This record gives sequence, structure tokens and C-alpha cells, in this order.
Amino acid sequence: MESYKLTVHEASDLIKKKKLTSQELTQAAINRIKQVEQDIKAFITLTDESAMEEAEKVDALINQGEDLPGIAGVPFGLEDSICTEGIRTTCASKMLENFVPQYEATVFGKLKAQKGILLGKLNMDEFSLGLTGETSYFLKTRNPWDVNQDIGGFCIGAAAAVAADEVFYSLAVDMGGSLRRSAALCGAVGLKPSYGMVSRYGVILSASSLAQIGIIAKDVRDCGMILQIISGHDEKDPMTVRTDLNGTIPASEPSIKGMRIGIPREYLDDRLNSDVAEAIKKALKVFQDLGACVEEITLPSVEYAPAAYSTILSAEASSNLGRYDGIKFGYKAEGFSDLDEMYKKTRSQGFGQQVKLRIMLGNHILSAENCERYYYKALQARTIIKGEFEKAFEKCDIIISPTCSTTGSEFERGTDDFLKAFLTDIYTAPAGVIGLPALTIPCGFDDNGFPIGMQLMGRAFEEGILLKAGLAFEQNTDYHIKRPVINWR
Repeated sequence: MESYKLTVHEASDLIKKKKLTSQELTQAAINRIKQVEQDIKAFITLTDESAMEEAEKVDALINQGEDLPGIAGVPFGLEDSICTEGIRTTCASKMLENFVPQYEATVFGKLKAQKGILLGKLNMDEFSLGLTGETSYFLKTRNPWDVNQDIGGFCIGAAAAVAADEVFYSLAVDMGGSLRRSAALCGAVGLKPSYGMVSRYGVILSASSLAQIGIIAKDVRDCGMILQIISGHDEKDPMTVRTDLNGTIPASEPSIKGMRIGIPREYLDDRLNSDVAEAIKKALKVFQDLGACVEEITLPSVEYAPAAYSTILSAEASSNLGRYDGIKFGYKAEGFSDLDEMYKKTRSQGFGQQVKLRIMLGNHILSAENCERYYYKALQARTIIKGEFEKAFEKCDIIISPTCSTTGSEFERGTDDFLKAFLTDIYTAPAGVIGLPALTIPCGFDDNGFPIGMQLMGRAFEEGILLKAGLAFEQNTDYHIKRPVINWR
């Protein structure tokens, strides 16, 4: 098997046993990028030269007898909203086209300290504001499973790069489920940790109360490995909590006998594609055969989660993006007569249509006459939804749902299609709105061979239970092993 197809734990084991060098692994990934990137278009910035230099250092340490961490020498990618000192960070926007940070995100620092190898910065929707990954200023990333299908969320590059074996794992921002939807539609595993589990310092955020750094990888064990490294309290991010993650990676053969699984009846309606519904039904049977108890539950207010999410997102984005005015940093328009005209031209030219729409909508929501009517109502809905989930978790250990209602849609969609995409946030938005951990894993394929994702949600800071259930499912199915055949020419 080609080394670029390995998982993180498989590659790490071979490197430690000196059966594979980090340079060989990194070069294999670079060769893979050269082979498929012209079709995938996952990278905004490639750091292949520095990656090979870092890989050489790792190999030297191993040859000296150093006992290195589990991810040492394994290449990864970062969504281009995660700041990297000395490396361009654009948020896929013209506004930050030439922005090179003088500092780095905490998560990147932790991966570097573990000798991880950065291969580059990955494409995304501009400022994480979009539904299908089509608002990037630079590229239109394609789904490795089908070039005519979108990737279902703004974490397009992070998901596509993992699915196409260009990187072994990636980090990206999840707010209302984009990381999970992107991972699901690319046949990868995606983990959104609990709000406060991972530092967001050095990450360019559009909505601070929703955003959490997540992981996209090839299997559940890899997600657990990376989570242990990047999680923990950070003085630079006051929202992080002090939580002991020892034991987060479950045993190699975890038992889920007696685990209580809830399936909300609100998720089993006519929104679901028949192939997705059938895949979820079969997945629940797997859990039952492993000894889990599956029962139907109800979450009456979950249907309001997409609206609450969109309202909060727009309001916070309009506030957070106000800093981009052409003065301190970022794009600055030319040919203006006064300060007001400079602001108008800079923001009109620097932001794309979707970002400007969100800013205008957010300003409308936060206006004096509308704030109570919309923003405060969204916060009230958040509280109600949180209460319903807490009540549900008194009866069950995890809640299962589809990750997406369908298996993807074609590019260049109409207004009705975007509305349908927005409404399917009912599956993923709740975890973002109330800060719960959520894991998406492959659970089947449709009639066209396109991957289907299943989402597992758990109590706050109980990622270990999700990983345990996910690993048990993986060990009894083979969906996560299958990879797209990229041969389009």
C-alpha cells in the first residue's frame, strides 16, 4: 500500500520502528499532491519545502535515539483561518490576500511541538461564511468522490485533502456543522470537540460563541490522538476549560454493551434521502448487535436550531468583521477622497457577496429596533434547545442522527437548493449552538457510490464516549476504509 494512504497511527508506528522515514512519508504526500491537486484544488498555500526540512529534522532525532511523540513526522494541513507565523493566512478572502501573521495559533504551536509536519493552508468558504464551499476568493475545491458534487460546508479544503490522501489529517473550524458535513460528504471522520475544549487563540473567527477547532482524519483513532494533543486550557483563550483528557482514546477493542443510544424522531422525517435513512437504520442495527440499547427520543425545539444558529452567526460576524477597514491591516482600496469613501470601497472590494450579505443581515439583526425581536430570541432558543438536550442525556449516553440529509448536490445551485441546504442544519447546528461534542463517521454509500455520514453527539466534555462508540462501529464495518478513485482525465 502506498504510504500516503496510511492513517496517522499506522504511519507513526512505521516511523518509530524505522520502517519508514518522515522524509519518505512527506515526499509521498507531496507527490500525491502533485498528482491530484490540479483537480482537487484543496490548498491555498503549499509549504512543501519547509515540510521536507522539518521531516529531515525528525529523522535525525529518531536516528539519535530520541523517543518522539505519536504524530512526529506525519504531515497535516490547516484551514486557512488558523494563523501560522510567517506563512500567509487569508481566510480565503481578498481582504486578507497578503496577510502574513507575526504570531501563531495555539493549536499550530502544539502540533509543531509534537513534531508534526505542516504541508500547507487549506481552502475554505470566505471567512467561514457559506454553505457549500463556493465563496472562496481563490479556488473552487472539488469533492474527490465526484467533481460535480459540492462538499457541503465551508471546510472544503480540509475535508477534500484528507479524502484525497494529500494530508493525513487536518484542523478546521466548526460552527454550525460545516466541518462535520464536509467530512461526511468526503467519506472522512470529523470531530467537533466541546466548546472550550480546544483553544481558538490565533484563529480568525466570524462567530466567537459558535466556533470550535475540530479535526478531520481517516479514522476515529486518529481523531482521538490529535484531540489529546490540541485540547486543554490556554491562558490566551479565556473560554478554554481545565479538563483531563487521559483515556480519551478508547481501548483497541472497546465494548459498548449497555450503552444507551437515542435517535430523535424529529430527525426521521421526509427531509431524509431514502439512501441516507436506510444507512442510518443499518448503522443502528450494528450498534444493537454490539449490545447497545437504541430508543427513540424527542427534541421538540431542535427545528429552531438552524434559525438560531444563522441569527447568532450573522450578528457576531457583522461585529467581528468590523475590524477590516483598510487601515491597520488587510486590503486597502485606492482612489478615495475621504475616510468614509475609503471604508466603503475597501469593504465593497475586499469582501465577497456572501460575507457582505452576512454583515448587512447582522447589522439589521443588531439594530435597536430588531435586537430584541431577533438576536435575543435566538439566544432564548439556544437556552431552550440546551435544556432539551440535557433532559435527553438523562436517558441516553449518545444521540445519533444523519450528518447530512442527502449525499451531496451539484455545483451552481439555485435559491431553493440553498434553502434546503440551510434546513438540513437541523442535524448539525444544535451541537454548535449549545457547544456539545459531535463526531461524524462514514456509515454507508448511496446507489451512486457516494459516502453517507452518521453523526454521534454526546454530553459536554465527554468526547471519550463518542470516540468509544465510533471506534466500535469502525471495527465492525469497513466504510471508513474505502477511498475515492481519483482518475478523472
